[in-house]
Amino acid sequence: MNKLLLIIDPQMDFINGSLPVAGAAEAMDALAEYVENHGNEYALRVATSDWHPYHHCSFDREGGPWPVHCLQYSAGAAVWQRLLEALDETEGGFTLLYKGDEASRDEYSILQNRHSSVELRRLISEHAIGQIDVCGLAGNVCVLDTLKDLLAEYGSEMLHVLTAYSPSLDDGSALRDFVKAHGLKD
Repeated sequence: MNKLLLIIDPQMDFINGSLPVAGAAEAMDALAEYVENHGNEYALRVATSDWHPYHHCSFDREGGPWPVHCLQYSAGAAVWQRLLEALDETEGGFTLLYKGDEASRDEYSILQNRHSSVELRRLISEHAIGQIDVCGLAGNVCVLDTLKDLLAEYGSEMLHVLTAYSPSLDDGSALRDFVKAHGLKD
């Protein structure tokens, strides 16, 4: 069975920048080690990236709920270096898909982005993906929203959640409760 590793927003601002998630550095380092050991078992590796313009609607200075984060072309938008290197070392590398790239649209799930959702669906279909392993940052926000959209589109049998690599802004209960309620594999 062809598998997809889908890593949500492993970006500097969520690790040690303007919107840090507790335990994110350790989780992303552990994920990098996982990719080094198991990355080639996946037909595809995809990472998503918040890619916000300067006046993005999610920013508190624009009336949104979050501090400024993941500005396009900024150091805070960069993929965590150790994970980037691990992904680049896998056979075929990885694909990076963007979300939140329009100033007036907030997109927590990659499937909410018009361009990236088309590309992700194409990759899943073209590579006959039978299992999607999902992880990333933050577990209770963008990972959870992406899981909800994936569940609606692909069903629970295809989805595995790598919770060890999905620290949350909460105590982790929102993601754990969702995984349990929908019978997703961990």
